[in-house]
Amino acid sequence: MNNEYKLGSKVIMKKEHPCGTNLWEITRLGVDIKIKCLNCGRTIMLPRLEFNKKLKKIVEE
Repeated sequence: MNNEYKLGSKVIMKKEHPCGTNLWEITRLGVDIKIKCLNCGRTIMLPRLEFNKKLKKIVEE
């Protein structure tokens, strides 16, 4: 997969968040990637390798 995401990109993850959506916004890039749920506002940090495995699609850059 071509990893053309940047800060502020909206992405769809493979698994749904418990609040009912799988749309997230990238808020921090580095070795770890911090993403924020656009439905409930919860933020999580994932290692870049794990994020790349769980990423389904980049919606908007």
